[in-house]
Amino acid sequence: MSTTTFAAYGEKLRQATQCRNIANRYSQSSKKNATSLVGHHALDFTLYNTYHQQISLHDLTTHSNVVLLFFPLAFTSVCTAELCSVRDNMIKYTRLNCTVLGISVDSIFTLNIFKQEQQLPFDLLSDFNKEVSRAYNALYEQFPLYGMKGVTKRAAFVIDRRDIIQYAEVLADPGQMPNFAAIESTLAKLEHSQVSDDTNDFDLSSYLTSLLNRFLP
Repeated sequence: MSTTTFAAYGEKLRQATQCRNIANRYSQSSKKNATSLVGHHALDFTLYNTYHQQISLHDLTTHSNVVLLFFPLAFTSVCTAELCSVRDNMIKYTRLNCTVLGISVDSIFTLNIFKQEQQLPFDLLSDFNKEVSRAYNALYEQFPLYGMKGVTKRAAFVIDRRDIIQYAEVLADPGQMPNFAAIESTLAKLEHSQVSDDTNDFDLSSYLTSLLNRFLP
C-alpha cells in the first residue's frame, strides 16, 4: 500500500470514527426525543414532490395512514438501500392502507432523478428550506461528516388517520436503518383497530331499512 493510499484510508477511518463517536453521544437523547412525540398530533406541512405538485400531510391522512421517511441525502448508499427496501416491500404497505413519503433536503430536481433511477413507487418530497425536518426534530445542525450543516437525519414516523403520531424513530447515526419490523407492526395494529372501528360504526338496521325502502313498493 502506497503512502498516499494509506493516508487516504487513514483519513476515511478517522472520519468514520468521528461520525460514530458523535452518533453515540447523541443517540440516547434522539431516541428519547422521538419517543416523546408518540401520541401527539403530527405537524401538518405542505412540500413539493418531484412532479412539482404540492403534497399536504393532512390531505393524505384523511384516507390512509402515513409513513414519513426522512433520509439524509439522495444517491448515498444507506439512503438508497433504505428506500429500495421499501420499494421492494411496497405491497405490504399497500395492504396496510398506508401512504409512504420520503423527505430530504435535496432539491426536487435531484430527487426526481433519484426516484427515476431507483424506480421508487412513492413520492419524494423536497424539504429544501429544512423547515419540516427541523419541526420533526430530524435535522443535523452539524452533519457528522464533511463539515455539512442542515442535513436531514434518518427518521421514521407513522401517522394515523387522526393525524396522531403512533411511531417515531430518529437516528443519530446516519449509517443505521429504521426499524421496519416495528413500523410494519404499528401499521398492522392501526389497520386492525380502524377496521374494527369502521365495523362498529356500521348501522345494520339503517342499512336494511334503506334497502327495503329502495326496492319495495
